[in-house]
Amino acid sequence: MSHQISPEKFLTESEVSALTGRAVQSLRNDRCNSRGFPYIKLFGHQIRYKLSDVLAAMERDRIVPEGSGRAGRGGA
Repeated sequence: MSHQISPEKFLTESEVSALTGRAVQSLRNDRCNSRGFPYIKLFGHQIRYKLSDVLAAMERDRIVPEGSGRAGRGGA
């Protein structure tokens, strides 16, 4: 019986910046001000973001225009 481990993908701040379009400095400012995406700190200084957390936050903040037939943020 073999077990396949499918670890969650973790991203660097540069990868999150490329994925989201937010500047690396903005991600750093968010961390300093306890805002933004959840993250982990490895070995005291390496920052990593869980891909699923970043994607969930982007989906949560998605705005669907009222004319599209689906309720969006602030919609009914």
